[in-house]
Amino acid sequence: MARPQFRFQMYKRLQQNLQKIYADARKAAETLNMPAELKGAIGLTGAISGCPSPLREDIEHAMAVEAKKVVPLNVYVDQIRELIKGFYGDEYDACPINTCEAGLWTTFDCLMTPPFQGRGDNYRSRYIAPLERHTHHQASYGRPFPPKYKDILADRGSTAGELGFYGKRQHNFDTVLVPMAGADYTVHGIKYHPVPLMKNLKVKESLQALEATAKRHETLLAGFASLGYDTPGYGYSDKDKEGTPNLLKGIAALAKSYNVPYVIDNAWGIPFIGTNIKKVGADVMIYSMDKATGSATSALIIGKEEALVPIRRALGYHGARYGTASSYGKAAYVGFDPGKEGLSGQVAALRVILDRPEVLTKPVDQLHKIVVEEFAKIDPRIRPFFKIYKSRNCGTVEVNYEDSWKGGKLGIPIFSIEDMYAGSHLFQDGMMQMGIIPTISYDANFFISPGLGTTDSKGQLIPERARMIIRGLVMLIEIVCEHSGMHEST
Repeated sequence: MARPQFRFQMYKRLQQNLQKIYADARKAAETLNMPAELKGAIGLTGAISGCPSPLREDIEHAMAVEAKKVVPLNVYVDQIRELIKGFYGDEYDACPINTCEAGLWTTFDCLMTPPFQGRGDNYRSRYIAPLERHTHHQASYGRPFPPKYKDILADRGSTAGELGFYGKRQHNFDTVLVPMAGADYTVHGIKYHPVPLMKNLKVKESLQALEATAKRHETLLAGFASLGYDTPGYGYSDKDKEGTPNLLKGIAALAKSYNVPYVIDNAWGIPFIGTNIKKVGADVMIYSMDKATGSATSALIIGKEEALVPIRRALGYHGARYGTASSYGKAAYVGFDPGKEGLSGQVAALRVILDRPEVLTKPVDQLHKIVVEEFAKIDPRIRPFFKIYKSRNCGTVEVNYEDSWKGGKLGIPIFSIEDMYAGSHLFQDGMMQMGIIPTISYDANFFISPGLGTTDSKGQLIPERARMIIRGLVMLIEIVCEHSGMHEST
């Protein structure tokens, strides 16, 4: 069969060969000698909301102890505040919440959306966000601007209606999306859609684009938002001598010049170990505490006190009406209350990170070594295209293959986030065919971390299990590439 000439032809061929690919994946999985009890119960990350890793025994024990105590919930909230202030300084504060998305919703509503009380007609406000990965998280709370991005969420979540992603948009609120200099937004995937390829992002030029956009929208400007990750595949490889991404620092400085907040979605991040809000200069950073951190299902908003006061009021934490420094009452967003288990789990997880950070960092160091070793065995025709990085912020190993498309030639297939939601993502669905729970792998990037059947009850890596599933991923990549036609002569 002749080599495909165009991208869409490659993806059309993959779609036509879907059943053959899955059959080959299942056959390859047999060579892994995976125990029956692990099939469907082991995966490439324990940091996905849909299938979080089991609680470590230290966190589980701490929560069980607290569960039998009579403790006012604001005691746990204040303990979390003390831990955050002890590390970042007294000018910072914290607000626990039930999920990262709830944290984003509350933060945008408290800090950026127009007021709805008082005399006079309402006005619109806008926030600026880089056109980067995961736009359906940090960049989906307003109507997209310019209008060419009106359908950027497309079919995500299988519905674009009021109860889908579009339903997150807040009243009279817009999101101004800014393409980043050096990034590539080429169309890829069986569900053919533009994908943000961020590895070659240019910080100086991107900040100039953000500044020009801010100037153009200054009369409506209410804030900035971005991810808080630190790896090349997300566009954050350019760092200062302390390891802080310069793009984040630049956006923080820009927000300060306009006296508007800068909100960072660091869902997969780890407090204290990862991207430091103080070094960045941002106003708010939001964590999904059940992902890399290892807590029970919950999230944590940290930030400057000025920004946290209205957010804490919205959760009912910021003082009772009769006058107290803290409380646990009813307020606008009390529906986002994380509850006793979430709060006590956060306290335990934060203390472990401060006192024994190696519990989280050692497994990632070991996993990185295994990933490097196993990808060194991949088909030599594609081996040079893989770049492997380690993230202390996310507790992950990133495997990026954007370089396979350099020079205008067909490279290793890239699947879009639309493929993930449409069920046409061959890397993700192929892993499930092999009995392995996949990880985020769209946009030419695999984000791999410990925790889902690859660690013991203490959270430490089980090397033979980690190696087994990484080997499975390597074999699946080889299979998909073979069926894509990229190796065939013209």
